[in-house]
Amino acid sequence: MTKAERKTTRRQEYAQATQLAIVDAARSLFAQRGYFATKVEDIAVAARVAPATVYAVAGGKQGLLHTLMETWTTDPIVASTLQRISTMSDPVEVIRLTATSAREMRERFADVMRVMMTTAPHDRSVAEQLHVATTRYRKALLPISRRLHVLGALLPGTTVEHAVDVLWFYFGYSSYFTLHDDNGWSYKKAEQWLADEACRALLRANK
Repeated sequence: MTKAERKTTRRQEYAQATQLAIVDAARSLFAQRGYFATKVEDIAVAARVAPATVYAVAGGKQGLLHTLMETWTTDPIVASTLQRISTMSDPVEVIRLTATSAREMRERFADVMRVMMTTAPHDRSVAEQLHVATTRYRKALLPISRRLHVLGALLPGTTVEHAVDVLWFYFGYSSYFTLHDDNGWSYKKAEQWLADEACRALLRANK
């Protein structure tokens, strides 16, 4: 590696480290203080950079929230889960894997979800970002519903579209927040209960 290449690599590594520090600082402060109470200057102090760097590298608060939303909605667990479900033959296991993946995503990104949900009613840009996130979330439920349909597992009269709605009810935003945050259930207990109830709501009794 030439001296110029080493210099370029170090510059890239520094830029990546700076961006990561800014994103991590923003995520922590958004969760602790809320989106509106967090200032760019606060993020800069926590990340040990100048406020101008927060704008230049991350696009300010809106850019940072967008980055967090992208990280959440494109997490590899989504593609991995859908790939596994596409080859599964037991509809109960399909729903249980869905519940597990939803629980894992909630454990990783509950703070991001909550910040977006509480901020969206008061900020048009964040509302638009939440809409994108929700669309992606619901879209990921479609191949799961189709798999259940292909397996002939859905209750009579249950369409693929209706199954998506039911899966969203059990594994969308509110379920784990209610059971874990409000009721004080463990994530594992919530996962098991939601999976059982979703099976009862969607699957034929002999499946």
